[in-house]
Formats: sequence, C-alpha cells, structure tokens
Amino acid sequence: MLRRVLPSVRVGLQLAKPTSTTVRSSSGSVYEPDYLESLKPKFPQYESLNVQIKGYDYPQLESYQRFLHGVAEYLDLDVSDCYALPPQQTQVQRLRPNSTVIEAEYKLTTYERSLQLSNVDAPVYPQFLRIAQAALPEGVSLTVQEHTDDCEERRYVPDRDLLDLKAELERMGGASTKKK
Repeated sequence: MLRRVLPSVRVGLQLAKPTSTTVRSSSGSVYEPDYLESLKPKFPQYESLNVQIKGYDYPQLESYQRFLHGVAEYLDLDVSDCYALPPQQTQVQRLRPNSTVIEAEYKLTTYERSLQLSNVDAPVYPQFLRIAQAALPEGVSLTVQEHTDDCEERRYVPDRDLLDLKAELERMGGASTKKK
C-alpha cells in the first residue's frame, strides 16, 4: 500500500515546487539576521548555580572549596563568585541515661562556603557533580541549587549595633525632620 502512495506523493511534490527560488533565513524570521542564531548556545544552560559546602573542620572545607574551584576552571565553567558564609554555632548536650542530668556539653561550629557558577552547560553539569561527589571528604555536605535572592541575603552579616540604634530611634519616636 505504501508503494502505491509514495509515487503519488512524489508527483504531488513535483507539481507543488515553486518556479522561482527564494532564500529564507535559518532563524525563520525576516527581520533578524542569521548571525544571531549562531550566537545562541548549542546546549541548554543553567543561568546561575550555587554550590554550597558545609562542614565542621575549617581547613578541610577550605581545601575542598579550592579543589572544586580548580575542577570548575578545568571544565571551563564560569566561576562568578566564591565566598564564605558566617559560621553557625550549635550547643549540644549529652545527658546521662534515663535522667535529665547533663553529662557533657559541646559547642559545635558549622562553617559554610559557597561557589557560584554562571552559564553552566547542561551536559557539563553532571560531570562536575560526579567529580565533586567522588572527592567529597568525610564530614562535609554538598548541595547545589539555583541562585536566589535568599542566597544573596544570607551572605551578609547584619550590623547588630546599627540595628540596635535604629530600634532605639524608633522607640524614641522616629527620626525628626526640621522644616526651615
């Protein structure tokens, strides 16, 4: 049955051919130049990724962050920013069995580093992630997420003195403006 249909399709296509040749741009638009299509990336890209690493041992975390930076440069990834976040302190208490008596008390400090990657090609991202997970040291956790405004806000340490002064000013009735 296909043999019967195909010759008729060929004949129909030969009849439908235009007599004059027309040149059409590859982008499909008359108003855009062809070179704009060639500037687009070949693969989909992640616009901005945050690689966050956390751990209790600061020198080990610094070394691993330096390693990740080197891997990213080796894979031709654009490292747009690299920074440390403020450490978080946690107090842990160990109790005696079946009682509320504190046997030991520990203060743990969690350090965090962040590596921001820009315009990451989709085929390169799994390779980077496999290398990062394979070299992940003990006690260090790795998370990758898209960059958000929350990530940017966590980066900066609030000035407690300034916040206290602003609160005191609000208690006193706010800022006064003198009109002349």
